[in-house]
Amino acid sequence: MKKQQLLADVSLLFVAFIWGATFVLVQNAVALLEPFTFNAVRFGLAGLFLIAWLLIFKRNIISSLNKKLLLSGFIMGTWLFAGYALQTFGLLYTTSSKAGFITGLSVVLVPLFGFLFLKETPKRFAVFGVGIATIGLYLLTLGDSLALNIGDVLVFFCAISFAAHIVVTGKYTPFYSTLWLTIVQILTVSLLSGISALIFEDWQRVFDSSVMGSFNVMIALVICSFFATAIAFLAQTNFQKFTTPTRVALIFAMEPVFAAITAFFWADERLGANALMGCLLIFIGMILAELPQKTFEGLLKNKRSYEVK
Repeated sequence: MKKQQLLADVSLLFVAFIWGATFVLVQNAVALLEPFTFNAVRFGLAGLFLIAWLLIFKRNIISSLNKKLLLSGFIMGTWLFAGYALQTFGLLYTTSSKAGFITGLSVVLVPLFGFLFLKETPKRFAVFGVGIATIGLYLLTLGDSLALNIGDVLVFFCAISFAAHIVVTGKYTPFYSTLWLTIVQILTVSLLSGISALIFEDWQRVFDSSVMGSFNVMIALVICSFFATAIAFLAQTNFQKFTTPTRVALIFAMEPVFAAITAFFWADERLGANALMGCLLIFIGMILAELPQKTFEGLLKNKRSYEVK
């Protein structure tokens, strides 16, 4: 495996860990500050941080901003916002466990979209890993609940949006400044979240000192804005150019695993046997995707040789 690809995969795994580990923080915060309002502030603060970084340390790339870069970042941000928005509305009508599984189906959609729109044929090990990880997601999040409702449909479109975000990120990152792309997409999410908050939520809470000054909201905004947004999306935008969208989707399938582990330690939530098996299968699926194509070809060759004997 190339060193760049290994570094990219490890970095993206760390991103999945950050997102999974902050899930409990976000849940506690949105109990006081509604989701769109929370995301508008979260992504806005992250965007301001990155702009400050640009002005202080990366002023030499300011001139690289152009219309094509703005459009690319806007497209990335729109898909990202759509994923958050559809998931938020879907959760009004379905359970968090079902939403977690259906959102995780982006693992399956990414290689499909990559093949349809980018003409990227996924490796056989990656396809096998996707199948294993999907079964793992089912065991981890869904259990025996199979009934569908409008919330499930909305969350499925959320999965499509997140898958599309991974695919378009892989498409645009090789051509434009990582920092600029990250800033534009993050500010796009903040803007669209702010507009949605004005329409659907009690956005005036953002001016309520008892809400904004509460420990749960403050700690969630600080950690999520800096680590789970600015650093995480900067890392994804930078490192995805060194790997494939399918591998990214499989690595991000570890997010609910990290969320479950965090909930175990911080919220005293216990995992059943199915959930533990699901975590294991997701991990196996990710490892399978890391194996080189020649390993798969070698296994096929040995199998054929054995069958001949």
